[in-house]
Amino acid sequence: MELLPLLILSFCFPNLSGLTFGAESGTPVTRVTVKEDDGVILPCSLSTNENIESMLFDWKKEGTVPQKNVFLYDDGKYYNNGLLGQDEEFKDRVSHFPEELKHGNASIRIKKTRLEDNGTYLCKFPNLKPEIRTFHIQLVVEPILKVRVNGAAEPFVTILNHTNNWALLKCDVKGASPKPTVEWWDSNNQTIPSDQPHVSEIGNRFYISLNTTVKKDDHYRCVVKQEKIHHQTHTEIYIRLNEQNTGWMIVAGILAVALAVALVVVGILTWRLRQNETQ
Repeated sequence: MELLPLLILSFCFPNLSGLTFGAESGTPVTRVTVKEDDGVILPCSLSTNENIESMLFDWKKEGTVPQKNVFLYDDGKYYNNGLLGQDEEFKDRVSHFPEELKHGNASIRIKKTRLEDNGTYLCKFPNLKPEIRTFHIQLVVEPILKVRVNGAAEPFVTILNHTNNWALLKCDVKGASPKPTVEWWDSNNQTIPSDQPHVSEIGNRFYISLNTTVKKDDHYRCVVKQEKIHHQTHTEIYIRLNEQNTGWMIVAGILAVALAVALVVVGILTWRLRQNETQ
């Protein structure tokens, strides 16, 4: 029954994955996997289920000297609530579960995880007798493709040619490193047929041009991916064909309405004239 509070937490937060509950102390035996930008629970619970509301427990992250201060709880006080010293990268991102303390549960939740959060975390009860208890949790943050500051690739879109029936679009990526993949997508995020890309390399930087011809109105994206640095970005353009025909249709509609109004006016005047002649 000692795992009940942790099991309840895992059901409350479905984004907790890859979790294996291990023993206290020793080498890392608890592994938690999460997608970048998702929230995650790092489990830590005493097997005795004793109330820890008046105790001290300390969360740290290994890998640096000194170790990074993740979360500290001491008899009702904790970081950002009476205690100072939390490392900047964890501020406003780490919380505990106050209602679970009476069950011996010192688990924490990290929101909006980052790649830098990867590593081994220690959950310590330094004042427990007869011995200090320490839990080891390994957090694995799996990267996702998204726009990153260090992403060198940025697409530039131009219209090379345009008729009432089709448009020729060009996407340029200049000076990208590492080498990106470039694709044209429609509004359904489906890859559309394109010409063979023109690729050149200058000093380990890549210059890529990719053309496509589209034949219907839609939002089109030039999508650039750099898998090695988990970078993805895009530039979007809206293409509207048959603009000239549409303009003529609008003009024709206005003329038709004006003609109808004129005919009605003429009809009314003619009727009134005949009424006057009759009188």
